[in-house]
Amino acid sequence: MSLASILAVNWAPEIRGVIIVLIGTVSLMGSVYLILGTNLGARLGFLVTLTGFMSWMFIMGLIWWVYGIGLLGPSPSWEPAKPVTIVNDGDLVRAGILPENKLPVDDKTPVNGWIRLTDEDPRRGQAVASAEVLLVESGTLKVGEYQATAVYDLGGKRWPRLQIDLPGDHTADIDFLAFRHDPHYVLVEVQGLIPKLAEPGRAPAKPELDESRPKQYVMMVRDLGAKRRPAVTLTFGSGIILLILCWMLNRRDKTFRVHRSGGSIERASAGA
Repeated sequence: MSLASILAVNWAPEIRGVIIVLIGTVSLMGSVYLILGTNLGARLGFLVTLTGFMSWMFIMGLIWWVYGIGLLGPSPSWEPAKPVTIVNDGDLVRAGILPENKLPVDDKTPVNGWIRLTDEDPRRGQAVASAEVLLVESGTLKVGEYQATAVYDLGGKRWPRLQIDLPGDHTADIDFLAFRHDPHYVLVEVQGLIPKLAEPGRAPAKPELDESRPKQYVMMVRDLGAKRRPAVTLTFGSGIILLILCWMLNRRDKTFRVHRSGGSIERASAGA
């Protein structure tokens, strides 16, 4: 191997990854096929090896599907709601988001179906981060010119759900089959800040909300993504191939038993 080839392998991770996969495939699958081929023959050994490989792929895809690991698809994310995404004047009634310009003040009393997320809720941080990206990309506000003051949540209910009343005022909520979801919306409220002059050598001044400016809102809808789609595709694809290979092995065994018993197999006519 030349020096250029060695440097290419060391400095290009994708080349090194391809080489590792090829070596692993040849050494692992090739060694199994070599052993089975010497005992069962080239054709039958290849069929048995391929069947074992598809069995392993089916089990691996099933585990990936159940636990949500391995080869993953697009993750859930917040996407801009249509037709209104950013409300600059704070008039949610005119924007068609609320029947009245009123939002909840706490996380216990819903208003118009909306609930207010607490500052400790992890969903609040995710929504604020996504809203900041939309605000900056649209040119509405710049980083450091505003502050998120509240986040409101609506929808996202999963169904069908099974609720069973238990003794002692307890309820068992079974949502294993809750594969349907209602649309999930979030409304991020932001308020402009009073401009501050930064003085060299001093700590930045504490940001203050500019109450004279109207509040702005960012409306987003939840995209559930397709996290398990590759695992589902792998499970069903390898499962179908596995069934075909098992059928071929079973058909071969039946033919072999007929030959050993001295019987004959009638061949189908051409075109049948």
